[in-house]
Amino acid sequence: MGFETLLTREQIERYTREGYWGSKVITDFLDEAAEKTPDKLAAVDGRSRYTYRELRQLVDRCALGFLELGVRPGDVVSFQLPNWNEWVIAHFAATRIGAISNPLVPIYRDREIRFMLGLAEPKIMVIPDRFRNFSYPEMMERLRPSMPFLRHILVVGDEVPLGQESWKTFMETKWEKIRDPGELAALRPDANEVTELIFTSGTTGEPKGVLHTHNTVISTDVLTARLLNFDADTVIHMASTFAHQTGFLYGPRLVTYLGSTGIYQDIWNVERFVEMVEEFGIHMTMGATPFLHDLVRAPNLDQHDLSSLRVFICAGAPIPRPLLREARKRLPGVAVLGGWGQTEDALVTLSRMGDSEEKITSTDGLPVPGMEVRVVDGSGRLLPPGQPGRLQCKGPFLFVGYAKRLEMTRASFDGEWFDTGDFAVIDEEGYVSIEGRAKDIIIRGGENIPVSYVENVLHEHPDIEQVAIVAMPDPHLQERACAFVIRKSGATLTLADLQQFLQEKGVAKPYWPERVEVVDEFPRTASGKIQKFKLREEIARQLQREGER
Repeated sequence: MGFETLLTREQIERYTREGYWGSKVITDFLDEAAEKTPDKLAAVDGRSRYTYRELRQLVDRCALGFLELGVRPGDVVSFQLPNWNEWVIAHFAATRIGAISNPLVPIYRDREIRFMLGLAEPKIMVIPDRFRNFSYPEMMERLRPSMPFLRHILVVGDEVPLGQESWKTFMETKWEKIRDPGELAALRPDANEVTELIFTSGTTGEPKGVLHTHNTVISTDVLTARLLNFDADTVIHMASTFAHQTGFLYGPRLVTYLGSTGIYQDIWNVERFVEMVEEFGIHMTMGATPFLHDLVRAPNLDQHDLSSLRVFICAGAPIPRPLLREARKRLPGVAVLGGWGQTEDALVTLSRMGDSEEKITSTDGLPVPGMEVRVVDGSGRLLPPGQPGRLQCKGPFLFVGYAKRLEMTRASFDGEWFDTGDFAVIDEEGYVSIEGRAKDIIIRGGENIPVSYVENVLHEHPDIEQVAIVAMPDPHLQERACAFVIRKSGATLTLADLQQFLQEKGVAKPYWPERVEVVDEFPRTASGKIQKFKLREEIARQLQREGER
C-alpha cells in the first residue's frame, strides 16, 4: 500500500556517508548467522527453541507462504502475538519479502485493535488462539466484518474457528515446493524502505502509528551494541513485549544482529527469570524499572548463580536511589543503567558503565553516539545547561513519519529536530534528565513543579513502595500536585507525613503534593510505563464528585 514519509534523499546520503546507515536489512544478519553458526541456539521461548539453521528455514517457508496468500512488498502484516518464536518468524518473513511488520500488544482489545488495523490495513493478521484466558479468534470474528482489506487470519494454537486458518497447518505446508525460493532474493527490500509500523504505547491517549525504515531500526542496535561491547557471545533476555519498541529492537532484532542467543518470556515471572539466568548464562536484560524492583526481591535470588548477568537497562521510569543501592548490594556484578527513548526515536540516552549513583538516579544518561539532543523554550529558543525546557532530538534512529498523518508528522518537527513532547534538563556534562511529558508538567500558579525530582525524593520515604505525581485541576492556581502512592506492606501514610518528609529533605514548599491518594497498583502500558493520563482523569473525577456533594 505504501505510506508517505518525510525521509529525504539528503538524509539518506548524509547518514550513509557518516556510517550510520548501510544497505543491510535484518534478514541479512539472519543469513550470516545461519551460515556461520548454523547449530547455535538462536531463539528460546517457553514453548520452543530454534537454532539459526532452523530459524532461517522456518522464516523462508513462512515468507513463501505469505507470498502465496497474496502479500506483496509494501503490504502490511499484523501480528498480535506474545513473546513467542512465532512472532520472530512472522516478522522476519515479512521482512524477507519487503512487507511491513505491524506488531500489536497482546493486551489490546476490540477498541484498540479496530483503530489500529483500520489504520494499518493489513492483508494478514496472526494471533494466538488464547493467551491470558482471552480468545483472540472471537475478537477477530467481531471485528472482521468491518475490515474488507483483511484476507487471512492465522491462528497459533488449536482453537481455530471456521473462516480462520491454522498457523500450524500453514507452517507445515512445504511452500518451498509450491513456489520458487529464488523469489525471495529478488524481493529483498531496500534498507531505506519502511519495515515497521508500530503504535505508541498509550501514555498520553490515542496511539499513533510510527513508521521506521530498516536503517532507522538497525542503526540503534548497531550503536547500542557497540556502546555496551555486546557481541555474538552476549546472551540476551527480553520480557518486555516485542510489540513495544524496547522489545522489538532489543529482543529478537538485537539478538539476530549480533548472531547471539535470545531468551524470551511471554509473561514476566521473576522467579523463572532467576532460573533462566543460571540455565542459559544470560548477560543482559532490559525492561521497565518495576522489573528491577522484582528482581532484587526475588524469593529464589540466593538459590541460583547469577554471575553471568552483567547489564540491566531500566527504561521508561527513573531509577529510585534506594532501589539502585539495593540492586548494587544484591547484584554486585550487575551494572544497572538508566535510559530514555520513545517509539519514535528508540534509545536516545543511556547511562555509561561506571557512572556515579548520582548520575544514574538523577539523570537518564548521555546521548547514544549518533543522536543529538537539545532543550528549547516555548518559542524554540535554545536554552543553556541547567534550564528546563522542551526536549528535542535528531539523528539516525528517528522515525520517518506517522502513518497516514503527514501533517501531524510535520508539526512534530522543528526543521530536523523532533519535538519529543518531554520536558528535560541537560547539565554541563551533557547528561539528560527527563522531567516528564509536557502534559505531565504541573503548573501551580505559574510555577513549574519538577515532577521527577519530587518523585525521586519520595521514593526514599520508608513507607512508600512506588509513587506517581500528577496534576489536579484548581480554580485559583490552575493546577496542584496529587501524589498517587503504593504503600509498603503494613505502612500508613498521611499527607502530613509526606509533607514533613519533604520538608526534612529540603524540598521547596511549592513543590509539595497537596493531596495523597493511596492505591494498590498503577495503570500501566504493557511495557510497564505508568499511564499518568489515567491518574489525572481519576483525580479530576474524584474532585468533581466531591464538588457535587
